[in-house]
Amino acid sequence: MKLKSFNYFLGLLIIFLYSPLLSEEKIDIWKNKKELAVDSPNQEDNDKDKIKLPSSETIQTIEKIQIEESDQIQAAKEIVYGVYEPANFDFNLNMWSTTKAEDLRSSLRRINKINLSKSSIEILEAILFSFSYPPQGMDETEFVDLKINWLITNDRVDLLKSFLKQNEQFDSKSKAVQYLVDKNIASGNIKEGCEQIKFIDANIKDSYLEKFKIYCLIFNDKKSEAQLLLDLLREQKLSSKFYDDKINFLLGVTDKTSNKINEKNLLSFYLSSITIADFKYEPTKKTRSEIWKYLNAANLIKLEDASDKDKLKELEIAANNNKLDKKKIFEIYKKIPFNLSTLLNAKNNYKTLDESDARALIYQKYLLSEANEIKIEYLFLLEELFKKADLANVFSKYLSDRIEEIGIKNLPENYQEIAQARIVSEEDSILGKVKYNDKILHQSKILKYYIEGESKKKVQKDINKIFKKVAKNKKYFISAKDLALVDTLITDGFSLPSNFKYSELLDKFDVPSNLLKLIDNDQKAFLALKIVEIIGEDEPYQLDPETIYFVTNLLNKMNLVTIRNKVLNSALPLRT
Repeated sequence: MKLKSFNYFLGLLIIFLYSPLLSEEKIDIWKNKKELAVDSPNQEDNDKDKIKLPSSETIQTIEKIQIEESDQIQAAKEIVYGVYEPANFDFNLNMWSTTKAEDLRSSLRRINKINLSKSSIEILEAILFSFSYPPQGMDETEFVDLKINWLITNDRVDLLKSFLKQNEQFDSKSKAVQYLVDKNIASGNIKEGCEQIKFIDANIKDSYLEKFKIYCLIFNDKKSEAQLLLDLLREQKLSSKFYDDKINFLLGVTDKTSNKINEKNLLSFYLSSITIADFKYEPTKKTRSEIWKYLNAANLIKLEDASDKDKLKELEIAANNNKLDKKKIFEIYKKIPFNLSTLLNAKNNYKTLDESDARALIYQKYLLSEANEIKIEYLFLLEELFKKADLANVFSKYLSDRIEEIGIKNLPENYQEIAQARIVSEEDSILGKVKYNDKILHQSKILKYYIEGESKKKVQKDINKIFKKVAKNKKYFISAKDLALVDTLITDGFSLPSNFKYSELLDKFDVPSNLLKLIDNDQKAFLALKIVEIIGEDEPYQLDPETIYFVTNLLNKMNLVTIRNKVLNSALPLRT
């Protein structure tokens, strides 16, 4: 009986001691309850199953991410931050693990000096905002701050909101939320600005955001709640005499408020503007850009005296620097008075006038003109006057819009070419419909596999047929673009005719050795970043054929299929 009892006790003891070991097998590396999946790419079907790299405006945020056991995971207590699942772009959590922090910093400094194309921005954001650990020598705080700074500098509001939704706690969160708040105040959209307070939680200790939160409660007619938070703010000594005065006035505690305009920050300026009767403010060169934007949105910029040339000059400079809506300048030009004689002889009279008056006169003369030939003549004269005053940015978009209104075909022949060059192309203009041409490899129906998701079996038949046709043409020259497609087909497991001398053709084109070293060191993310530098301000189709080849070759070697397909779909097809 004693032995039985002892065995029973021993069994319970073993179970008790073993239970914690079982529970430790499952490790939660997320403090914000997200799971990250990093799938090993399947070479046979990788380019069919991968998602296309979409516009960063429409890309869906990842709510749940799972981690495969096969991935090497760093310390369990570390948290990763991002928006996109790394596997969607052929990365993984450790995509930066072999890259030095200074290499990333230096590359981003160079990229920040480039006016990136739409494709370059999409690729860069896929790299920067995939969940990952930081590079060697960089802590998580700096890594996140680097991401937030990019979003703010490039005004990526939607992506910033996605980042906030998916990452509950990070050091620069208050900076991110304040940017969204100020963005909405500056545009006069207080209702939407107040919606951003959902990102303010107990962990954010920021007096600016708390003050805005109190104002939003008043804005939404929740004055009792606002009063409670105001009392708490005062207890914490985070309020100010100015703020107390304005909020007391808005709460109805007092019926008078100071007429002093506070420019310390945008919230203070906004509170000044809505509480001071007959609010008037004269912006200067030193006025911050967000205040300029708010004044413009709230229609608080007025030139009451059209003869005030100094004031008009300040407004023109502000518009040129994108602080003021450029339409405001043309509205002012229309109000500057000229007598009939001056208007009739504008071509000669403008030369005798002050610069601003000269532009206003020619602008009014343009508005009064009817014939397209006369209109375009005055538009180009205006362009010359704006350029002479270093104010070209005020007029470039206006000129483009007016030319499109008239229509290139409706202009005299001698103006058509120069007018076409002045049209500002939209960044989001579509590439055009693909037109397949089986006489040229890189324009053939083979591309349907990458563009339309054609079956592998059907595409293999097309490869056999098209390569045979090309081989019969003794004059056919295998171009760098053809090789980019061939290299991709081989990488994706397609069979090429045995008589196609692929290796011999490769000798004609070199891939930069410094980039090949990144492949040897398994620096996937950094290589992709270098490719962003290479593409830069161009779309892939604007690159020279040799660059298209070596970029494609590098992406193939690193199995960055999603980015590669984006490059190919832009660079290779013939479009109409």
